[in-house]
Amino acid sequence: IEFGRFAEQNRERRGEGKPETFDFLGFKHISGKNGLGRFMVRRTTIRKRMRAKLRQIKQQLRERMHDPVPQTGQWLQSIVQGYFNYYAVPGNLKSLGVFRDRVLALWWRTIRRRSQKHRINWTRILILAQQWLPQPRALHPFPDARFAATHPR
Repeated sequence: IEFGRFAEQNRERRGEGKPETFDFLGFKHISGKNGLGRFMVRRTTIRKRMRAKLRQIKQQLRERMHDPVPQTGQWLQSIVQGYFNYYAVPGNLKSLGVFRDRVLALWWRTIRRRSQKHRINWTRILILAQQWLPQPRALHPFPDARFAATHPR
């Protein structure tokens, strides 16, 4: 596997396309560039992991369908925050936003299945999301900033 700072240049010279990626610890590692055009390892959530977690949440929501909404909201808050605590690295915010939106859609469908009246519309579920589901943000700084914080020079 060719990966690293010069992988893109070497592969372009040989006409082989983009550098290869690899999966490790739940992240897909990609050779990328930052806003200044310098090399940067980009990390995004592996899609298989996200789908598996969403399947688990869907199953649990079915079992908790008739629980009170605040109780389910509190449970979802802990689940989403725990997911963010692991996957909230710089460059992965889009994936975290997708995860939050999918959890919200699953919750909305579950609430609507509780009766035949469909009393909750999307604007009301957005209010619940604002109250219970955390917004995605980068919780872990870049490795060089993390190292500088723990090892002053």
